[in-house]
Amino acid sequence: MSTDKKSSRISGYYRLPPEERVKILAEKVDLTEEEITLLKSGGGLDPEVADRMIENVVGTIAYPFGIAVNFRLNGEDVLVPMAIEEPSVVAAASNMARIMRDGDGIKTTSTDPVMIGQIQVLEIPDMDKAIKAIQDSKDKLLQLANEQDPILVKFGGGAKDIEHRVLDTAAGKMLILHLLVDCRDAMGANAVNTMCETLAPLVNEVTGGRVLLRIITNLADRRLTKAETTVRKENIGGEHVVDDIVAAWAFADADPYRASTHNKGIMNGVIAAALAVAQDHRAIEAGAHAYAAQTGRYRSLSKWSKNENGDLVGELEMPMAVGIVGGATRTHPTARLALKIMGVTKALKLAEIFVAVGLAQNLGALRALVQEGIQHGHMRLHARNLVVMAGAEGDMIAKAVELIVESGDIRFPKAQEIVNKLKEG
Repeated sequence: MSTDKKSSRISGYYRLPPEERVKILAEKVDLTEEEITLLKSGGGLDPEVADRMIENVVGTIAYPFGIAVNFRLNGEDVLVPMAIEEPSVVAAASNMARIMRDGDGIKTTSTDPVMIGQIQVLEIPDMDKAIKAIQDSKDKLLQLANEQDPILVKFGGGAKDIEHRVLDTAAGKMLILHLLVDCRDAMGANAVNTMCETLAPLVNEVTGGRVLLRIITNLADRRLTKAETTVRKENIGGEHVVDDIVAAWAFADADPYRASTHNKGIMNGVIAAALAVAQDHRAIEAGAHAYAAQTGRYRSLSKWSKNENGDLVGELEMPMAVGIVGGATRTHPTARLALKIMGVTKALKLAEIFVAVGLAQNLGALRALVQEGIQHGHMRLHARNLVVMAGAEGDMIAKAVELIVESGDIRFPKAQEIVNKLKEG
């Protein structure tokens, strides 16, 4: 086990009991006693806090909160909290992060955090004249938009530009304005929607039309994050495995039926990390799948290829609208703790961690598919759940798992039979 406090490389972390995992995590990221207690609280959300977050609260629901280890991004190690109910996801992310650690590890980059607000204008008497009027009024419109959020402007963000599109639709021709807003460390929905709604009367006036919808789009294709990695062929099983992974990716890139499950595997990692930090994971998911279809056909979000050395090269680029100011991320105590564990103080870093996890998750799924098949790891973890449900505890769990896997009958009645025999001695 690594003695370097800053290292995310923790060998055998999965073998330890939860108490030991918490102890190591506390030492790595300097958790306070209060934060340790929060981790052990079974959810960390007080009913009164929950009642302030949404309507009609009657309780809370907890998800397993795990730590993906071994990640290194741009030369910096990071521990990644993940909240998910599906077995094998955290294990796969950690395992693939381990083989991606060479050099600086996963390389990540991001564009500026620009979101798009859409303003729909109908019943325009003269489209060309309306477009020219918008262009002539751009400075005035941007100034009005920025007056709605002077704090955002103070930190270098705010409305930066206005673009237009003319759409022929089933409801007739309409003008769509795109307000481009740099949201800095916010996800940006509230700021962008407020700006769009404020501009509506002036847009009505200058175009002679009628504004209908004024709302952000979750296809945040101006707010992109990319993760790239090179995995040595010997670390992935040899050049034949590299070739098979590239072929499996090519299948997903060519066929939407395969791509939907391929991309779902990517989102297993992204959404689990996002949920741990109380992000709007629905917006992230919507943006990702829309981005995957931008060529007119639904395709793989990732790209895998073989370089001249026979090593595997992976890339994942996707929209990543995340924030660390406002919203549930600041309300939920476990979400704030997750930010601390990752060492995140900027939204761009959070976005890059999410995409790095997605890339690692994708590689884990591809490697499993081309080698032992996806069910091998899933069924072993399912076997563990079954023997625990059947009453196995402590050292008995590992023995019971081995026996049920060897039997090939991974069902609850078999788990009960095995556990009962072990208890009888």
